[in-house]
Amino acid sequence: MAGVTLKTVAKAVGVSLSTVSNAYNKPDQLSAALRDRILTTARELGYAGPDASARALRSGKAGAIGVLFTDKLSYAFSDPFAVGFLAGLAEVAEEFRTSLLLMPLGGEDTEDDSTAVKQAAIDAAAIFCVPHGHPALDILAARGLPAAATDPGNFTDSWVAIDEVAAAAGLGEYLTRLGHRDIVVLLDNAQAPGSPVEMGLDEVASGNPILRVEGLRKAMPEARIRLVSGGYNAFDSGVAGAGWVLDSQDRPTAIVGLSDVQALGAMEAIRVRGLVPGRDVTVTGFDDIPAAEQAGLTTIHQPIKDKGRALGRLLLDPEATERQIMLPTNLVVRSSSGPAPRTL
Repeated sequence: MAGVTLKTVAKAVGVSLSTVSNAYNKPDQLSAALRDRILTTARELGYAGPDASARALRSGKAGAIGVLFTDKLSYAFSDPFAVGFLAGLAEVAEEFRTSLLLMPLGGEDTEDDSTAVKQAAIDAAAIFCVPHGHPALDILAARGLPAAATDPGNFTDSWVAIDEVAAAAGLGEYLTRLGHRDIVVLLDNAQAPGSPVEMGLDEVASGNPILRVEGLRKAMPEARIRLVSGGYNAFDSGVAGAGWVLDSQDRPTAIVGLSDVQALGAMEAIRVRGLVPGRDVTVTGFDDIPAAEQAGLTTIHQPIKDKGRALGRLLLDPEATERQIMLPTNLVVRSSSGPAPRTL
């Protein structure tokens, strides 16, 4: 029915405008019977409810958090770490009746990305795996939006992180005790060509990968550490990168995946060559996603879901006074790691 408004519904029910508004926005302030009567009458009259845009203008709130990450949109639904993090963030968002707006960004500034960040109807931003200095962060700063990040020093003083260097150093110390001195590190490189490549540290995107490599080098000053990428952070990239080094004449004694998904791919590459992870070649990962335990992957455990929850509270909970949170990590040793094979 054209022209049906909040006032029309209020008149039909015989209540005030504010009472009808409360039926939609503050249901706890009405009895169940009165709210049902208002909503039933509204449906009969063809009233769909308050206009969301108008409500946002009146309140000054969009009712949504923007989640910024530099990867494809499908990453948020396929990568186990992203899934766990977003699940924790969503739990807190639900508690505060807030939505999540996923905002995938390119590795470099594009007109589409800039427009999306400038125009996004969000109240705050969760900066999830965005490299330092990305142009989108400047746009957020210009908008004055509250933000919290998953690593320290990335645009905002509010963050939830782990000590990446210390965690990787702990892994390096463990590998050193096992006698490993020849290491290949598998890392994500969205710009990699179709075949695996060996990289220099100056070619690695800023952020967690560099910190993890720094931690390994700090703990293993005598070791040869090579960096190899098979492409995006994915299982298939781990298969490709590990397969490339295993088929070379210069096989390492240990392969370190900077994510569990790549490490799991490395384990597959080892098996298809008739080798045994942990006996012939050691494999370790990082994150401790659910699949890591089943596969017997030695890895660094970090509380993935708790990271999402904590970041959500920084953005939404007015009682969250601690603005910088360092979460604990620990090395989980499983069957994929073992002593370095003896050389003849």
